[in-house]
Amino acid sequence: MRKIIIDTDIGIDDAFAIYFASKLFDVIGITTVNGNVTANMATKNAKLFNAKNHLSIPVYKGAQRALAIDNTPPIFEVHGADGMGQVYDNPFDDNAPDAISFILDTVKKHKGEITLVAIGPLTNIAMALMLEPDLADYVKELVIMGGAFGTNGHTGNMSQFAEFNIYKDPHAADMVFRSNLNITVIPLDVTYEVLVNGDEIESTHNQFLIDISKFYLDFSQKEEGFYGMAIHDALTLSYLYNKDFFTIKRSPVRVATSGINFGQTMMPLSSMKVSDPNFEGLCEHNLALYVDVKAVKDHFLKTISM
Repeated sequence: MRKIIIDTDIGIDDAFAIYFASKLFDVIGITTVNGNVTANMATKNAKLFNAKNHLSIPVYKGAQRALAIDNTPPIFEVHGADGMGQVYDNPFDDNAPDAISFILDTVKKHKGEITLVAIGPLTNIAMALMLEPDLADYVKELVIMGGAFGTNGHTGNMSQFAEFNIYKDPHAADMVFRSNLNITVIPLDVTYEVLVNGDEIESTHNQFLIDISKFYLDFSQKEEGFYGMAIHDALTLSYLYNKDFFTIKRSPVRVATSGINFGQTMMPLSSMKVSDPNFEGLCEHNLALYVDVKAVKDHFLKTISM
C-alpha cells in the first residue's frame, strides 16, 4: 500500500480528504501548516479528526508563518472560527513534534517510497527543500492541491489570479515549483468541477463529516446559491488512486510573488520560440487540467461511505 504524508492546514474539505486517504492509503503522518487556520489550531484539529474517526495517525506541527510575507487572516467565514465548522468542542492541545524534521527523517529512511500530499500552503515543503536541496532524491512524488490555470474559466479564489493555498505563501510555492521534485498539481481547474451537495454528504452516513460540512454548506448557499461544496483537497487522493481520472499537461510552473497577479501560478503560454529566463532550465510538472467528474465523484462518495 502506498505510504503518504499529508501536509495540511486542516479545515473542512481537508478533513474530507484525510478521511478519504485513510481508506485508500497508508497515511503515516499528518503535518500541519498555517493556512485555513493557524498551525496550532490545525494541530488541535488533526488530533480531533483522529479521535472522531477512531484513527491514530501521528500528528506533527509545522510552519506557523509564511516564508517572506506577513500571515494573512484565517478564513473563518468558510470553515468557522475553529476551522472545523464550529461543531465540536476541541479538548486537545497543540503540542506535537516538528513536522519538517519528521518529513526529512521519514523520506530519508524510506528513500523513494513516500508520497507527499500537500493540501495547504507549501511552507513546510519549501523549508524541507531549504534544509535538504536534494529532497527529490528521496521523495517518490509530491501531489499539490493548489493554483489555477484558467481552464473552463477557473482562475483564482483569492483574486482574479490567485488560489488560496498558493496565495498564502507564494514564495514557498515558487521555490517548490522551481525544484526538481516529481510534482503533480491538482488546481482549481479540476477541483471546482467536482461538487457534492448536502444530500450526497448525508448519504455517506459519516456523522463527523456531515456535522463539520454544515458550516461550509451554509456559506456556499449564502454566497453561491448552492447547498454543496467543492471537494478540492480530496482530488489529490483521487489522482493517486487512478491517474486516468485526469487529463495532464506537462509544463514548468512559476508563481508571481509581487504585483497585480500576486500568487498566480503561471506556465509558458506562447507557441512561439520566445526566450524567457523565468522558465529556462526548469523541470516540467504534471498539471491536471481536465477531470472525469462522474468517475471521481462516484469513487469519492462510495469510499467515504465505507
